[in-house]
Amino acid sequence: MYPTRGGDDKLDSLLQVYRAACPDREPSANFMPGLWRRIESRRNFTFSFQRMVRGFVTAAAAVTLAIGVYVSLPRARPAPEVSYLEALADANTLDTPENVGPVRLELNEPGR
Repeated sequence: MYPTRGGDDKLDSLLQVYRAACPDREPSANFMPGLWRRIESRRNFTFSFQRMVRGFVTAAAAVTLAIGVYVSLPRARPAPEVSYLEALADANTLDTPENVGPVRLELNEPGR
């Protein structure tokens, strides 16, 4: 592949010495369970946080939907607002006996 040079022999001998100094470790029988245990310990917090966030989002969607339904439902109309004078006029009509009677108007005050 690559053109060979005179330094390749030195590099090969250097790599052989390195391989001899740092041998490949054979994985033990507990390698994969230990690896998964470490992954799950880091993943556990993230997973529980995601689950909590999904719960909040679901609750917010449900509350929003409930408020939308409540607002869109027709309601009984409140009684029209009546002013104080109108309420008094309705309560004391002129047909009642205490309000019907002769009225006298005296323009001259006695003693003057």
